[in-house]
Amino acid sequence: MEKLYMGDLMEFYKREIGFSKPRNFSRRISASEAMVKRLDIYGKLTGHEGCVNTIDFNATGDVLVSGSDDRRVILWDWATATSKFSYPSGHMDNIFQTKFMPFTDDRKIITASADGQVRLGLVLENGRVETKKVGKHQGRVHKLAVEPGSPYILYSCGEDGFVQHYDLRSNSSSKLLRCSSFTENNKQSGSIRLNAIVIDPRNPNYFAVGGSDEYARVYDIRMYQLDARTSSDRPIDTFCPHHLIKTHDVHITALAYSNTSEVLVSYNDELIYLFQKNMGLGPVPLSLQGEDLNKLEKPQVYSGHRNSQTVKGVSFFGPTDEYVLTGSDCGHIFIWKKKDAKLVRVMVGDRHIVNQLKPHPCIPVLATCGIEKTIKLWAPTSKDVTPLPPDVQEMMEANRRGREDHSRVTLTPDMIMHVLRLHRRQALAYIERRENLGDVDSDDDDDDGGGGAYVLGFSDGEEGENSECSIS
Repeated sequence: MEKLYMGDLMEFYKREIGFSKPRNFSRRISASEAMVKRLDIYGKLTGHEGCVNTIDFNATGDVLVSGSDDRRVILWDWATATSKFSYPSGHMDNIFQTKFMPFTDDRKIITASADGQVRLGLVLENGRVETKKVGKHQGRVHKLAVEPGSPYILYSCGEDGFVQHYDLRSNSSSKLLRCSSFTENNKQSGSIRLNAIVIDPRNPNYFAVGGSDEYARVYDIRMYQLDARTSSDRPIDTFCPHHLIKTHDVHITALAYSNTSEVLVSYNDELIYLFQKNMGLGPVPLSLQGEDLNKLEKPQVYSGHRNSQTVKGVSFFGPTDEYVLTGSDCGHIFIWKKKDAKLVRVMVGDRHIVNQLKPHPCIPVLATCGIEKTIKLWAPTSKDVTPLPPDVQEMMEANRRGREDHSRVTLTPDMIMHVLRLHRRQALAYIERRENLGDVDSDDDDDDGGGGAYVLGFSDGEEGENSECSIS
């Protein structure tokens, strides 16, 4: 710890005597391990009446937008922990994603929801917000991807297996492709329910999707007409850890691209993997056998957390993506060094489960949300360099045992979706009864963190247990 601290002092000294350029100085300090170990709670944002499923900074990082099970969108001045304004999204169900459209002065906000709709919120000069539906999937829409630098182009993926393309100039949406599963003869069959979509920042023609099987697929938009009726499912590359090929009992919950086009893949009740470009299995992964497969370099692995009960995000952190971070079922935030997967920080992020994490675009600040109704903000404000918790090995071992115990029960994607639908029906019935009774819980005095969550497990028969929050 002393070495890290002295390293920081040397960076400050070099800056003061002119041996380090301001930009390089900022990057080195922001990426230092000591800075990560000084992250501490900066503040909490309170205002939502349901679980917060999504958070996103604007391009300059001074405004944060959030969406919740309460179907409202809130814009925050996070630095002062105050709400700028909020509006009803127009969605009929829980919001899963909110994003600012670039170069719109933060006046265009796109949202996706469990009701299958993609909606646009337009902030008017008088402060009012008009919302309209711009697209629709059959089933939930978990994620959106905005083309870098474009105020008009975005994509959505849904549980119906479709990727849709949007151009806000024409208020049009088109089905781009339907993601299909691979079979032994290398043909595509049944639809893959999609949970994640991300665009390569170095080449926006490429985007990756992941869902209810083990493969992350990369597509090239230039290969498609904007009409899925005439387009086949043709990925240009696929990524999967070798031991998960043909397993059929895992699915992808989140993806992220680094600034150098590395692909980060997080699996349900498995681990997180970082793939370089040369680690792809090609467009037909089942064609690779034995010796050919063994020639491929294996991805970097990040372990210690558990991603089982909800759909968790994964992200890079640092000015040049020096770190990998995710939430966990144990309520902690895990941060690893990207290069060697060394665990450098474990922080308590939620009383129950941490779902989503969003780094600030410019400075070492982090926003997180989970089962609770608040958003937590983290900044390097601690005076001390915080070591790993003394019980970190026991925590990681408990998470490992949980993964292994769960893997002994094979949950197929169809079974998982069936369980989710059962939880959803129970939740809607419970919420309707609760509203009739006028019983409204608060985030502070509700011991279950806001009513529970739709979890990937089986109901114990008590309808009130998993009622209010949903997978994000």
